[in-house]
Amino acid sequence: MDLGRLRALRELSIRKTMVAVADALYVSPSAVSQQLALLEEEVGISLIERRGRGVSLTVAGHQLVERAERILVELESARADIAELKKVIAGELRIAAFPSVASALVAGAIHELHWQHPRLTVQFDEMEPAEGLAALRSWQTDVAIIDDRNILPGALDPNVETIPLTEDVFNVMVSKKHALAETPTVTLQELRDERWAIDTASSAYTRMLTEACQAVGFNPNIVARCKGFEVTIALIREGYAISMIPGLRASYDLEDVWVCKLVPEIRRKISLAFRKGEKRSPALQAFIAEMSSRVRTSTRSVSVSVRE
Repeated sequence: MDLGRLRALRELSIRKTMVAVADALYVSPSAVSQQLALLEEEVGISLIERRGRGVSLTVAGHQLVERAERILVELESARADIAELKKVIAGELRIAAFPSVASALVAGAIHELHWQHPRLTVQFDEMEPAEGLAALRSWQTDVAIIDDRNILPGALDPNVETIPLTEDVFNVMVSKKHALAETPTVTLQELRDERWAIDTASSAYTRMLTEACQAVGFNPNIVARCKGFEVTIALIREGYAISMIPGLRASYDLEDVWVCKLVPEIRRKISLAFRKGEKRSPALQAFIAEMSSRVRTSTRSVSVSVRE
């Protein structure tokens, strides 16, 4: 059976629509339909059925996807075995990461990998944790950086392995003109009457802020919902709002703002996720080692930045 057609069927089991599968595989919806039709002709049984405007897998389709999962995992494991035997860090490594960890850690790590291993090509895609995990499951990336605020441990695919990378502490960011400027620590109770700007790239952080504030007796007054950090920090600099940011954001210079340590701490655990059987890949091992090194350096710099 053609592996490309099996991947298309597997994608359909995950993404549910032809359009979503086409986007994931960078082809047209008609090409996806053709691939699935050819696969059905090849196996001689219906694999999908239309239900209204959507499609679903038949019993045979589900069984074939389960077999395809094992086949694809074994192929990736075989590639890792061969790469390990070669002991050559070359080829392509695809990485997906969310903005704060990407800017603080990944950018420098992939530049260092490029410098040390010129035969290795690193492809980076900015993705929120859930999106990155979906890309990993569908072979669109080789490594996804995720956190436990967006991905609950029990929600991980059994064919995905993770290793802990770091823990990140959330801090409060205010304008240099704010009454809290120059204050090293702050509690949520002290922020009861503040206006908040939030980054809506992930709903998990809005939920985290709301639940934390509700736990001490109030609902946060959210006055701005932003799709990126640039607008959020602009509103903070102007003194219109404050925000809660990851400690990784404070690992590089932030002009005209003040970062207060939040007491008690709110943390998130950040992990590297990859498919089972691929950890032996020299390229992946090199990336893990470089990221671990940068975490150690970043942790020290964040600690100094928050104290200053």
